[in-house]
Amino acid sequence: MVTVSTVSGVTVVAIEGSVDSNSVPAIQRQVVEGMEGKDKVVIDMKKVSFLSSAGLRMLMLVYRQMKSRNGKVVLVSVMEEIVEVMKMTGFINFFVIADDVQAGIKAIG
Repeated sequence: MVTVSTVSGVTVVAIEGSVDSNSVPAIQRQVVEGMEGKDKVVIDMKKVSFLSSAGLRMLMLVYRQMKSRNGKVVLVSVMEEIVEVMKMTGFINFFVIADDVQAGIKAIG
């Protein structure tokens, strides 16, 4: 499930549940729609219980879309296990990660 809101002028996309090959198509569609026309997006992963390689690919797609329009994306409230996987795969190098939504908004500038 994906919820899109605006906090302090920044689009916040909250993802909930398991992000795997079964759920990624719907989640990706909702995330991309939520960030359409936006240049500052915080992705709140506080309620993501699992992130598969399909989920990592989705995050990279989001990153590339934002970069192509000179936008910024920050991931917040990412579980330590997911951060570790992102470190091992090198995905961590593409993202700013913050502790919570407010810290993410501050980091995005």
